[in-house]
Amino acid sequence: MNAKNQALDLLWNPDRRPSRGPRRGLTMDRIVAAAIEVVEAEGLAALSMRRVATQLGVGTASLYTYLPGKTELAALMLDAMAAEDPLPHEWPGDWRAKLTACARADWVGFRSHPWVLHLLATTPAPGPNALRWLDSALSVLADTGLTESEKMAVIESVDAYVRGLARLQIDTDAHAENPEELRERDAELGRLVDFDRYPALLRALREGVAPWSGDQFEFGLQRLLDGVEALIEARAKR
Repeated sequence: MNAKNQALDLLWNPDRRPSRGPRRGLTMDRIVAAAIEVVEAEGLAALSMRRVATQLGVGTASLYTYLPGKTELAALMLDAMAAEDPLPHEWPGDWRAKLTACARADWVGFRSHPWVLHLLATTPAPGPNALRWLDSALSVLADTGLTESEKMAVIESVDAYVRGLARLQIDTDAHAENPEELRERDAELGRLVDFDRYPALLRALREGVAPWSGDQFEFGLQRLLDGVEALIEARAKR
């Protein structure tokens, strides 16, 4: 069985996970929680079976009683994080209020835990919590008159928007960690670039708009949902 299928097996067959390993009290939930602690404190690059074992105070071999390796552990970590926030249908309000609240929660979550974005792109093994979230999100649009294909497209579009802008914001924040370097870069740009050649950009800059910064999250989200609302209203008039 390849690593991807092993990850799926662990995600979807919890009864097959050992309930007790060589060390008393060691469980899969504790292993996953320890792995998340490591990544939160030290970054995704620090994640290894050895480092997680150290975090738990056990030998590395003990972890292999529970799972084959880091790929499978990453899938379990990702699914655990998917259960952190309320499900889309649990937010108050109509479909638009629910999707707005859900998108805002993801926006905060991705920027607080940037490693989750990386695992979403590299761990294609959906677990129970991920599918529970998707099922809930689709149910929010149940009475809108949209087709099943359109409902899925709406959820994917909102999710892609949030992920993409969060990635942009994270990258921007990483470059802005050293304010002095940022000021030096801006000063050098001001010396080298004739901004009169870019009049539309110059007007935006004079208004305090920062390009590629992720600052326009709320505006973009609401315009995206405006389009969905217009489609729903058009369906209702048929």
